Amino acid sequence: MSEGCGFSRRGVLGLGVGGAAAAIGVGVAGCTVGAGGGPSGTGRPAAPGGGAPVKAIGDGSTADTGPQPHQPDRPVPLQRGETPPQFVVFSWDGAGEVGNGLFPRFLKLARDHGAAMTFFLSGLYLLPESKRHLYAPPNNPVGASDIGYLKDGNVRATLTHVREAWLDGHEIGTHFNGHFCAGSGSVARWSPREWRSEIDQAVSFVTNWRTHTGFTDLPPLPFDYHRELIGSRAPCLLGQEALLIAARELGWRYDASSPGGLQRWPVRKEGIWDLPLQSLPFPGHSFEVLSMDYNILANQSRSSTRGVPAHYPAWRAQAVATYLGGFRRAYETNRAPLFIGNHFEEWNGGIYMDAVEEALKAMSDKRDVRLVSFRQLVDWLDVQDPKVLARLCALAPGQTPTGGWAGYLFAA
Repeated sequence: MSEGCGFSRRGVLGLGVGGAAAAIGVGVAGCTVGAGGGPSGTGRPAAPGGGAPVKAIGDGSTADTGPQPHQPDRPVPLQRGETPPQFVVFSWDGAGEVGNGLFPRFLKLARDHGAAMTFFLSGLYLLPESKRHLYAPPNNPVGASDIGYLKDGNVRATLTHVREAWLDGHEIGTHFNGHFCAGSGSVARWSPREWRSEIDQAVSFVTNWRTHTGFTDLPPLPFDYHRELIGSRAPCLLGQEALLIAARELGWRYDASSPGGLQRWPVRKEGIWDLPLQSLPFPGHSFEVLSMDYNILANQSRSSTRGVPAHYPAWRAQAVATYLGGFRRAYETNRAPLFIGNHFEEWNGGIYMDAVEEALKAMSDKRDVRLVSFRQLVDWLDVQDPKVLARLCALAPGQTPTGGWAGYLFAA
C-alpha cells in the first residue's frame, strides 16, 4: 500500500525484451543483454581523497575509504517562499562495461555538467563466467543468466569504472543478477525469501570479486557495499511487491521497480520511497511512453524497421523531445522529480545514448535544476516537513500550484 498522497497509478504490463511491449502505448523496461601505496611508514594505502587510511573489507574487494567525495551540502527543509528544486535522476541498469565505451562516456558527461547519477550494478558483471557455478538463482538452474556473463577483460573494465563512478559522487545500487523476466523462474514469481537470496548473492559477487577473479593488480572498490546499497531496480520492473518485503528487512530506503508511474511527487510504499519510471508525453502520439530508452525504442521500431539507419534521425529527435517534454511539464508546473532509465547499449545505432546526452545538456543549466542520484533525492525527501510533502504530492502532472509556490506550500 502506498503511503502519503494515495494517488492511483495506471497499470502497465510487465513484458520483457522481444515481447508485445512495442504494441502498447506505455512500454516496459527491457534490457540487454594498481592500488597506490600509502605514505611511507603507514603500511596501508591512502584514502582516495587523501584522508584517513583505507580499511580493507573482507578479501580486499571493497574498502572503507571514508565519506564519499563530491556530495551536495546536507539537505534542509524547504522554507516559506522557496520554490522546490527540479530534481532529475539519470540511472543505468546493469552498469557493465562491454567494450563500447559508454560507461566512461557518461562519467565524463556527468563531470562536465555537475551531474550525479545512479548505477544499478548487476552483480554477475563482476563474476567471471568460469565461476558461474557460484550463482544459484531462485527457480532457475545453477549458473543460469538471461544476460550472460562478461568476458574477463570487461569485468576488469567494469570494476575500474564502478570505482571511478563512486569517487565522482555517483550512487551504486543493484540490478540484481540473472535478469529473469519470463517463465516459471521469472522474478515476478519470486517470494521475499527468494529475493533475499538473490540480493545476498549480488552483494557477495560485488564484495568478493578479488577472490572470484584472481585479479590482484586492481584497487578495491572504495566503499562498504553493505552501507552503500540502499535501493534497486528489478528486472523488467517485475516482482516489486515481494521485493519490498526483503528490502524493508534490509533497511533499504527506496526502490525504483514500480511498473510505471506518473509525473507526481513520490510517496512511500511499505515504508520505502517508491521511485518509478514515469509516463512522458510521446510526440506524435496520443499515448505516453515510459521514461526509459528501451521503452522508447519498443514504441518506435518493430522487427521490420529496427536497425534501419534511414529512421535514426527522426527517432533520435523524438527521443530527445520525449525527455525534454517530460522535463518541461514538471519544471514549469508541479516540479515533480523526473526519472530517466537507461542501458549502456547501442540500439538503433546508439541514438538513445545521443538523445540522453542531448537532453541532459539541455536540462543542466536551468535554474533550480539538480541532477542527482536516487540516494541524494531521498536524502532531501527525508528531511522535508510531511505537510509540505503532502502539498507537493497533491499536485497532478502538469498542475501549477494555485497562487504560486509561496502561498501554496505553506497555506494554513
